[in-house]
Amino acid sequence: MYKLLVVDDEPAVRFGLRSYMNWEQFEIEFAGEADDGDTGLEAVERLMPDIVLTDVRMPNMDGITLSREIRRRFPHIKIVFVSGHDDSDYLKSAMKVSAVDYIFKPVNLQELRTVIERVVEELRAEQSERRMTQEMQEKLKESMPLLREKFLMSLLREAAPPPERLQERLDFLGLQLPPTASYWVIVVSVDQMADIREARSERDWQLLSYAMRNVCQELTDRHMKGIVFEHRDGEFVGMLHADVNADVKADAVAQARAEDPAHEAADDPSEDPEERLFTLASEIRDNLQRWLKISVTIGIGDRVSRSGLSASYGQAREAADRKWFLGQNQIITMDSLSIERHEPNEVSRYRFGQEESGKLASILKGADPEQLKAVLDELFAQFTPNRRDGLKLSRNIMLQIVLLAGQLLLELNLQSESLEDRETQLWEELFKKETIAELRQVLESYLTEVCQSIRERRSGRANNLVERVRGVIERRYSDNALTVAEIGKEVYLTDTYVSLLFKQETGKTVNEYLTHYRIEKAKAMLTDPSYKFYDICFAVGYADPSYFSKLFKKITGLTPSAYRENQPSGK
Repeated sequence: MYKLLVVDDEPAVRFGLRSYMNWEQFEIEFAGEADDGDTGLEAVERLMPDIVLTDVRMPNMDGITLSREIRRRFPHIKIVFVSGHDDSDYLKSAMKVSAVDYIFKPVNLQELRTVIERVVEELRAEQSERRMTQEMQEKLKESMPLLREKFLMSLLREAAPPPERLQERLDFLGLQLPPTASYWVIVVSVDQMADIREARSERDWQLLSYAMRNVCQELTDRHMKGIVFEHRDGEFVGMLHADVNADVKADAVAQARAEDPAHEAADDPSEDPEERLFTLASEIRDNLQRWLKISVTIGIGDRVSRSGLSASYGQAREAADRKWFLGQNQIITMDSLSIERHEPNEVSRYRFGQEESGKLASILKGADPEQLKAVLDELFAQFTPNRRDGLKLSRNIMLQIVLLAGQLLLELNLQSESLEDRETQLWEELFKKETIAELRQVLESYLTEVCQSIRERRSGRANNLVERVRGVIERRYSDNALTVAEIGKEVYLTDTYVSLLFKQETGKTVNEYLTHYRIEKAKAMLTDPSYKFYDICFAVGYADPSYFSKLFKKITGLTPSAYRENQPSGK
């Protein structure tokens, strides 16, 4: 309901307006009346009406003066003049105070209805506009974090806008990036990102990301000033600066030290922003490891002005990417790498061509692990930290090598389901690994297995290996701790290779053979009534009688007790 106040010095007019008009049909409440401008102003302050119907000429404060006060103090109130004087001066005055309309006495109810309908329509439109504006402001407030991150990302990728425009946007977004401060950009890159992301649901990953950003921001607030945000999955960016006064003081101290090496004011490292920057980076790395069990590599860009944030980010990102060569869980700056910013011609021209592939194929056919290691040493020596695309290059070369090994196995008729599975697993690992050391490890392990497979098949030792494995199982089947890894140790081979060759030769995995062997032993013992079920379970290498019973039934189709009952008496 809208509120209406009538101000007129004639009681009859006030009575008529109150009594002869159905205000409710316009959703208007007749809130009150006043007999003069001064009492009318008091009523306005008390009732806060939406509409004021006021006479023009009144004894103490006329309607024009009243309207000016209302317009100055309550501009949203709609004013309609009611007067018995057809005076152009009054009409001009009414327009100057932005009155909605002017009605002459005696009041024509139909004319009044028309005016009120228009006033109510304006009130509704304004109310709708206010509601829409409020909703937009609320949505804007809700989206402010997203707008901030979007703007910060633009500063990393594009040239900074003109200073006055930049400051205007910073003020609007509530971001504090002082124009006179020195800045550093750091990139916090999550190590083993593919494995970490794959092991978590979307909800858990978002919670972890939120926690990582909070840790980085809290430590930043403790040591420096600036903003930390998530740039992409697994990468957090910090735009950092020292307190402006501290930054100026540090520069003054540095200058004083240059002029006088004996100057003592620079002895306090807390005044040096770069010292605090490296302390901050160390604490971010250590706290993420301690509290969230996340390893990160941190790249640090050069010191720049506010307009150079994009350049500093490029340096920080490049530094963090160098973990492919230097290893993970590091704090890296371009200066600490001591490398040139251009690509060395020798490395740029390196290709894994026909000559290199032919040499590697010969070594694989010869099945000599020492020669394999030597050629891999030679290959990986080609990768240096000077390459920005080093990880991509190394992956591409390794994929060529995997294809070469697979083709060789096909030519020698050695390809098997197990080797195919191992090759598929290797492809996935090559795209997950982030360092050259990890890539070499998975590739060398696979190529060693290829060599072993070729050597075993060529020398006829495969059957010998199977018999050795069977011998270990026959001796240790009752040992609950017996695993493929333990068997591998006894035959002096890796568990992966033992599993691969055993499956190739027998069609069964080592675990399948061990299980069937144990069940056969259990069946033999079940024919003797003197053995209790749990004694048999323990004797054949199982610690859980319930699991043993389920496994026995799965293989034989009978429970141990049913199997014993089906045996002829006396056996």
